[in-house]
Amino acid sequence: MKNFIYAFIMVFLATVFLAMTHGPGAEKDTPQSLEGVWELVNYYTYEANNVLDSFPNAEGYRQVKIYQDGKVMWSRRVPQDSTQWYGYGKYMANDTSLTETLEYGSASMMRIIDTSRVFSFELQQGKDWFRQISINEDGNRTFSENYIRIR
Repeated sequence: MKNFIYAFIMVFLATVFLAMTHGPGAEKDTPQSLEGVWELVNYYTYEANNVLDSFPNAEGYRQVKIYQDGKVMWSRRVPQDSTQWYGYGKYMANDTSLTETLEYGSASMMRIIDTSRVFSFELQQGKDWFRQISINEDGNRTFSENYIRIR
């Protein structure tokens, strides 16, 4: 009887382990919601829809985005420049696209918002990272901002 109970416990634990490591949502890089706080870590440039080059943020540069309840807020710090950069608006995202519609921002951003409020990107994402990719008028990838989740 003791062996039966021991075997039962071992089978149960193995089943739980397999469900946790191979079941739905178990992949380490499964995309999740954009809700949360994200920090820009680097950029990619593209040629023929493939990554051509990667470059990090400049020393002291910091950009953070917050997505919550359909709203987006972002702020950028550029130590070499006294220009303020921030914006606020709505966002919509699905598995492959991200659209931000900005309502207001810093004076420098308002000059851009006055000509274009809607910013659409191809979206690639994993559990704790996402990439917003700019697409040109021919439908080709040109540039991406790459973020990691910080909260």
